[in-house]
Formats: sequence, C-alpha cells, structure tokens
Amino acid sequence: MLNDLLTPGISLGDKLVRTVVVYAFLLIGLRLAGKRELSQLNPFDLVVLLLLSNTVQNAIIGNDNSLIGGLVGAATLLVLNGVLVRALYHYGKLDTIEGKPDTLIRNGRILRHHLERELITVAELESAARRQGIDSLAHVRDCRLETGGALTFTQKHPTDDDMRHHETIGLIGQIEARQREILEQLAALERKITGTAGTTP
Repeated sequence: MLNDLLTPGISLGDKLVRTVVVYAFLLIGLRLAGKRELSQLNPFDLVVLLLLSNTVQNAIIGNDNSLIGGLVGAATLLVLNGVLVRALYHYGKLDTIEGKPDTLIRNGRILRHHLERELITVAELESAARRQGIDSLAHVRDCRLETGGALTFTQKHPTDDDMRHHETIGLIGQIEARQREILEQLAALERKITGTAGTTP
C-alpha cells in the first residue's frame, strides 16, 4: 500500500510536461472561448467548466494514481501559475493576456453589438442585474463584463432636475386629489340646498 502511495506511475518529467501542456491549452482555450465561459451565465457554461476538469485529468496524471504523482501535478500547476502571473505583471503584459473589460450598457443604452460579440442575451443580463439587487435594466447606467467574467453594474442616480420633477408631479397629484374632494363637497352642498329649497312651502 505504501508503495502504491509513494511510487508514481509515470516519471516526474513526464508529469511536468503533461501539466505544463494542459495548463497552456486551457489558458489559451478559455481566452479564445471568451469571458462568458468564466461568468457561467447559464447551465451550459457551468457544465463545460465542470467537464473540462474531468476531461483533462487523465492527460495530466496519465496512468498514475499515486499520492506523490497528484501532489507533483498540483504543485506544478501552482508554481507555473504563480511564475507566469508574476512575470506578466512585472513586464506589464498581464492585461494583454487577461483582455480588457467590455462595456455592455453605456449611459443606460444597451450595446447590442457588444452583447452579440460576447454571446450574452438580454435575459441573461437582466438575471445578472437581479442577482445584484437591481430590479430592471432601466435602472442601470453602465454594465461591464470584467476580464474575470464578472458582470458589474452601476445604477442610475436621479439628478436634481429629476428629483424636482418627481416632487412637482407629486404635488400636482395632491392638488388634483384635494380639488376633487372640494368639488364633491360643493356638489353635496348644492344637492342639500336644492333639496331644502324644494321642500319650502
């Protein structure tokens, strides 16, 4: 049993090469697939990400179920990722690999050609907005699809003119309601006076 745990089924060199190749393939593949894969906007995206890990598992470990083999593969992934990210950050190329955020809504207007490019539907956008506590896209000023796949929303804030407009509409409504009450009272008083006059001998 101890021998099975500690003796790798394939050479460590083979394991390192396999890990590096699969890491590079997934990095490039996810970059080409677009940011929506990372955002997992629908069940299809989630299924793809879940199956990816299972699909490439054998490509990394090969015919190896040993503890040492698994630890070497995991350590290789962590070290490779750390070195690559630090190197890209140091040389200012991290943004080039990660890509740039994409604006999907600007100044309250949905940019449909951007949605088409990222393969995001309006319904998916509305669902993401509701998850962040925004009732409707009508309340969104800006929306960006970040490089990591997250959707960030900026809500509209009413201007002073909007506030004054809403206050004025409210006051007009109150005046109209009061005016109706007064007209109803005058009509009732008029009926009462007419009824009194009709009974006078």
